[in-house]
Amino acid sequence: MTTVLISGAGVAGATLAYWLARHGFRPTVVERAEGLRSSGNPVDVRGPAMPVAEAMGIVPQLRAAATQATAMRLVDAAGRQITRIRMPADVELPRADLAAILHDAASEKAEFIFDDTITALHQDDGGVDLTFQRTAPRRFDLVIGADGLHSIVRRLVFGPEQDFIRHLGLYVATLPLGEPSDPPSDVLLYNTPGRLTSIHPARGNALAAFIFRGPAMPDLNYRDIARHRQIVTSAYAGAGWRVPELLARLDRSDDFYFDAVSKVDLPTWSRGRVTLLGDAASCVSLLGDGSSLAITAAHTLASALATHADHTDAFRRYEAQHRTLVRPKQRYAGRAAALLVPSTRLGLGVRNLAARFLP
Repeated sequence: MTTVLISGAGVAGATLAYWLARHGFRPTVVERAEGLRSSGNPVDVRGPAMPVAEAMGIVPQLRAAATQATAMRLVDAAGRQITRIRMPADVELPRADLAAILHDAASEKAEFIFDDTITALHQDDGGVDLTFQRTAPRRFDLVIGADGLHSIVRRLVFGPEQDFIRHLGLYVATLPLGEPSDPPSDVLLYNTPGRLTSIHPARGNALAAFIFRGPAMPDLNYRDIARHRQIVTSAYAGAGWRVPELLARLDRSDDFYFDAVSKVDLPTWSRGRVTLLGDAASCVSLLGDGSSLAITAAHTLASALATHADHTDAFRRYEAQHRTLVRPKQRYAGRAAALLVPSTRLGLGVRNLAARFLP
């Protein structure tokens, strides 16, 4: 039985573990976090990901965990409505809930190791030797890096992340508010040139988001919470609407997420017995249906491995097939950013005018 080590227990990793187990492989998933996370930004399951979810039998759980959001409401500095846009009838749910549902589906037949990470990797013609921070060294037939934008597997096998990550001119910070939003069905969006502030109702525990333009910061440590707080506070100085209140909450909280909005650009996703999956391979963070693409990619990779005796052929088939979905998302990421966070007053006015004519 072919053994596969998957780094990362998120959406891509858990989906892959499920499908590999169904195809007769023996998957092991290692995850840096101590357990499944309890919160997360809202994500969609749509398009080619829906048939995969249906085949896994998890659509009822996804719908039960769905957020209450049905529309987006653009507001001005006084909170007055500019326009209201109905949201597509996709399944939207917190990312952590999606990962938990996928984990539960995979956990009966896949091994999960939490609170650990890969520290060294060496591959030869017959397999891959791995050293972990806590677990004893082990050998696997294949290794899959499904460990996100800041992938450890990608760094160990392909090189430093600055060689492959391209800054898209935006940063994002999110903060759970611990209370319902009003109205409970609308995502509130407040823009000034180069800045967006939003409040998402989620499922009764609203989530605030700050998305803003800024140049690349090569020395940025994505684990430096104090620095992240300083960056957001500086970017939103003088902003109106509820921004001062939300910044005050941010200043008191360590439970927030911050990162640059980036895309990953690799000439190939595979080297030897190692390949990359999800954001580790082709991130278009915030702007590219990442969770739906991760589910689809995991299913494609598992199917390729099940139908090709040689892993090299399987990796090649998986990459060729999935890049056809990724390329358009990466190509139009700049356009999506311009619509979400216009950089000028003119651009903002044009966006708001166009939004009035949407159904």
